[in-house]
Amino acid sequence: MGNRLLRRRARVFCFLGVLAAGVAATGLAAGGGVAAQGGVPRYGYRVVNSYPHDSRAFTQGLIVRDGYFYESTGQHGQSTIRKVRIATGEVVQQRQLEPKYFGEGLTDWGSQLVQLTWKNNVGFVYDLASFRPVKTFAFAGEGWGLTRSRTHLIMSDGQPSGQLRFLDPASLAEVRRITVRDQGRPVDRLNELEFVRGEVFANVWYTDEICRIDPATGRVTGWIDLSGLLPAAQRAGSDAVLNGIAYDAAADRLFVTGKYWPRVFEIALERRR
Repeated sequence: MGNRLLRRRARVFCFLGVLAAGVAATGLAAGGGVAAQGGVPRYGYRVVNSYPHDSRAFTQGLIVRDGYFYESTGQHGQSTIRKVRIATGEVVQQRQLEPKYFGEGLTDWGSQLVQLTWKNNVGFVYDLASFRPVKTFAFAGEGWGLTRSRTHLIMSDGQPSGQLRFLDPASLAEVRRITVRDQGRPVDRLNELEFVRGEVFANVWYTDEICRIDPATGRVTGWIDLSGLLPAAQRAGSDAVLNGIAYDAAADRLFVTGKYWPRVFEIALERRR
């Protein structure tokens, strides 16, 4: 999202966050995008390791594939897809998008990479090895996060309706939607996505929380609180928010980072309640 709009929305969401906290303190229901009080499990984290990350990267999508990170970055004139060494943060391969495109979510499918754009209503498919463009596809509304299950691509659009769209990986056409609900309430601002052990993990934009989602029903199965992972003093302004989840299924490793963050963190989850 553009910097001016980001800052405007940030002020709104900060106000809503204060309002929601006050409402929750009185025992009333919190609004969308805020973890509901009740029986949904909550998790903290333990840092297992951390790795260098390009602090100029406006991270929009992050995956692990064949021992490397593949990353999508945003901002007009700065949007890229890139291949990154995990241990060093070195960008070993990169493709720049045209300035009119604002890069968003990224995932892989077979020998290809699939990338969304924000407001251009178009996605790109690239050859994984060469980053050569293979084709484009159209979708309605905004593109935010992207991941995949064994059978579908799954995308978010960040809207208040709290929906995830499921795409056919061959045609890239939408085949169904689910509404993500936390104890009956839609969860909005679902951003970067990752498929982790049969669940969808979703950053909730402008928070330090990750929502765990049952992809069959949309039911929220848990919340992950990453407060303090990168202290505010180490963040490069209000745009430097949590956004980036990657899961290495072969080694069972979970990575998280953010926009303009100088580190990628490997974390282990710890149940709090």
